[in-house]
Amino acid sequence: MKYFLFSMILFLSGCMSKKESIYSVAENPWEESLGNHRAVLQVEESAEAALIDIDWRRHDRDPAEKRFIIIHESGDTIQNIHRIAVDNERCKLAFGPLKKPGKYFFYYLPYLVQENYGFYNKGYLKPEAKPAADWEHKLDVAKLLKARLIDFQSRTEFDNFYPMEVIALKSEKDSLLNRHPQDFLIFPEDRLFPIRMLDEIPQKWIESGPSTVFKGEALKNEYYAFQLGVFAARKDLQDLKIEFSGLQNDDHKIAADKLTCFNTGGIGPYGDPFVKRVDLAQGNVQPLWIGVDISKDIPAGTYKGTASVWAENTEKQTVQLSLKIGNEMLADRGDSEAWRHSRLRWLNSTLGIDDEPTNGYKPISFIGESTYGFTGKTMTIADNGFPGSFKVKETEVLNRPISFVVETPKGQEQFSEPQNIQLVKNAPGKMIGAWESYSDNLKISGVGTIEADGYINYKLSVEALKPVEAKDIRLEIPFKKEVAEYMMGMDLPGGVVPKKHSAKWNGPHDSFWIGNTHAGLWCELRGSSYSGPLLNLYRPDYPASWYNDDQGGFRIESTPSEVKALVYSGKRSLEKGEELTFEWSMLLTPVKDIDYKSQFTNRYYHNGGQPVPSDEDLESGVKIVNLHHANNYNPHINYPFVAVDSMKWFVDRMHEKGQKVKIYYTIRELTNYTTELWALRSLGDEILGDGRGGGYPWLREHLVSNYRPQWYQWFPDKSADASIVNAPGDSRWYNYYIEGLAWLVRHVDIDGLYLDDVSYDRRTVKRIRKVLDREKPGCLIDLHSNTGFSKGPATQYTEYFPYMDKLWFGESFMYSDMEPANWLVEVSGIPFGLMGDMLHGGGNRWLGMVYGMTVRHPWVTEGVTCDPRPVWKVWDEFGIEQSKMVGFWEKEPVVLTNNPQVKATAYIRDGKTLIALGNWSDETEKVKLNLDWDRIGFSSANARLITPEIADFQLSAQFAITDEIPIESKKGWLLIIEEGKQ
Repeated sequence: MKYFLFSMILFLSGCMSKKESIYSVAENPWEESLGNHRAVLQVEESAEAALIDIDWRRHDRDPAEKRFIIIHESGDTIQNIHRIAVDNERCKLAFGPLKKPGKYFFYYLPYLVQENYGFYNKGYLKPEAKPAADWEHKLDVAKLLKARLIDFQSRTEFDNFYPMEVIALKSEKDSLLNRHPQDFLIFPEDRLFPIRMLDEIPQKWIESGPSTVFKGEALKNEYYAFQLGVFAARKDLQDLKIEFSGLQNDDHKIAADKLTCFNTGGIGPYGDPFVKRVDLAQGNVQPLWIGVDISKDIPAGTYKGTASVWAENTEKQTVQLSLKIGNEMLADRGDSEAWRHSRLRWLNSTLGIDDEPTNGYKPISFIGESTYGFTGKTMTIADNGFPGSFKVKETEVLNRPISFVVETPKGQEQFSEPQNIQLVKNAPGKMIGAWESYSDNLKISGVGTIEADGYINYKLSVEALKPVEAKDIRLEIPFKKEVAEYMMGMDLPGGVVPKKHSAKWNGPHDSFWIGNTHAGLWCELRGSSYSGPLLNLYRPDYPASWYNDDQGGFRIESTPSEVKALVYSGKRSLEKGEELTFEWSMLLTPVKDIDYKSQFTNRYYHNGGQPVPSDEDLESGVKIVNLHHANNYNPHINYPFVAVDSMKWFVDRMHEKGQKVKIYYTIRELTNYTTELWALRSLGDEILGDGRGGGYPWLREHLVSNYRPQWYQWFPDKSADASIVNAPGDSRWYNYYIEGLAWLVRHVDIDGLYLDDVSYDRRTVKRIRKVLDREKPGCLIDLHSNTGFSKGPATQYTEYFPYMDKLWFGESFMYSDMEPANWLVEVSGIPFGLMGDMLHGGGNRWLGMVYGMTVRHPWVTEGVTCDPRPVWKVWDEFGIEQSKMVGFWEKEPVVLTNNPQVKATAYIRDGKTLIALGNWSDETEKVKLNLDWDRIGFSSANARLITPEIADFQLSAQFAITDEIPIESKKGWLLIIEEGKQ
């Protein structure tokens, strides 16, 4: 709001056009359903009809297809409207009868209000009914009383079209072109007036005319932003370019490399510079957003220079730049005042890009004999150049070396041992090696990468030295049988490894994991365009090499000693010199040791629109508040920079109560409240995704076209939060996002992130982790996903796991229908060194305790809530954070039952053990417990069984240790065994 007030003050005090403005903002917003815009008319006397004939200069599409509503200031609605001429430039109509003189409000964009959240699925009201025939028959347009236009009003400042979305008339554009014969015209603009229309020019430019002079005012240490609007007046412009001279003031200079045009190049999300081609169709506008990096030590004064603009098919035009720098110094480059647009420089940030290990992981070590050490893991390279051994602590994962096989009608190609081996990078957190291998027909150029957290990537370029008919090109990963207990991915939910399985590229299915809770391996198949998890919303093309026009696929083959995973690509013909790229990534699991204490003590408060926990909630042990979006403290999705003061107030209050605060802040979509929205739009489809438009009316009225609407949140007191989808793949928005995260930690003092289905890859997550750890040690990240959306989120997001603190894989998970192995592999996080919480439908509180899981308090889904506080109370009374968790999945569990449908987990501590029982059967079952008394620490003869009463969980009961215990279907018990007499 500060930005809007500031811009309005500046606007009213001197930035208006020469003639008085006929555009204003309503003092009090009118009823939302009437739309965001109206014309205020004055009628001097009563009449049967009056005439409106106004140039309303509208940019939105199809103005004649919306309903018109005209209301007298007394509240009376006009009954008849006769349309004469309605298009984007002009509105001419008659209306009546007019029973009273005075003001009439003409609403021309009314729509259906959707008072909820999700996806806006309503729209504008259809045109009004035809006027009464007897009234219309009497009209004589030439003699009608004329209504006078007072002004055009917007419902709020956020809805305002003026001045940058008020179009020029065709006649005005024709006159402009007659006066200016250049191929393109330049219109300099201050940052206060972002250029919004890309296919029209504003009336403002007609009045000001083009110019080759820009003057601005800045402060020391400011990153100053401004625009040059390029209008392709007479022809298409090919490969638009800009060049700066630098800015000079006497003996002091701002060097040319301190001026940046964000539209023509920058730094990509992985630190690589790039140049961007900008073409501009005739009649369209290209805003060139320019940043000037002003040092804090520069003397005050006026600095002058030039910016030369041209295309490869035009003459160069030179803009004279004049920047007056004042004596005042900005402490933070201007970042705390969004209207300055100084944060555009974040687009080119490299923050967090380095090859150091993240916290918790040691540098890679070379142990010898082709063996490399990670934190708790080792990898040995075999003679073929691929891993021959993966060990997680003392557990070997592979039965024999991984192999990359090219099969022809004559058999498998025999490749040489690696040659021309080069160490490309040798850093503490990352090592890269390159090599070549040859067969009679093929050359493999390989690049292998290992990282400190147990991540491995192989990228092979396979070149045909002569024509080759390949029967198959495949990857074979042979797992030890005793390790390959569980599997997920490639069209399988998490579960027990099948003896045989096959899958094709439908799904998405691009990855799999095989292993157990002590050791395992995740593998993902990639192509050259890989940029993140293969989600439904952001599904990149399948890797061409592996997919091979749907001839590729996956299968499992088992023998008594191994489980072999094969990724095959099928038959193909290679011409001499033809190259294919095969890429895959792997990650050794578990990625870390489970932090059980954190699971049982760092309890989450997660309550969307009402994020403030009560004193009672705090007394129950809540330690972390997740601040979702769509509330007063974080109102706008994925852009937590609008209500910074409110968020800071909230964070400070929670810190006073001993709570950490993590915020919802991701990348998938972006709110329409984004200050830099128009600058981002000027970058084409680099950051903001393309689409058919539509959605919430604000988007239709301002963005108009070439966007895809996404999440919608209605607010009763302001314009809705209406997001649009970001472009798929990598973009500089990752850089902005990470800089923004660092800024939020420094200035708002947040304690981490709540991630909700994001699409960037592990490189970005690693940057996030480093930035959080360096800015504020102890920051946390938890990851939420939806199995219906991600098609197996644990597989899709495995590459994130080294940097996560907790999982919340719960949406669309039907807990009571899931098998025990499915819980373990897909939801619990345990095989990966993490733990999680439940979500959908309140979870299943009994089965969840077998994995140490509860729901988050007081989240409600599907109209169901499951209060975890009664279970938390038992945790605290028992002291579960001091216990050792031993689940049924272990080779030697502490508790077994005599029924395979009933699973048990023990939480062991000195003098007592908590046992969680869960019945997966559809029937009530009776079970006896088989206990390992040596590990419990006392004998059965000196033990008693306690069944505490737990609200909404179980009634107190009397069982002896030797009793058969009845358990209802899909329910369970929490039992405590203590040393002492029964």
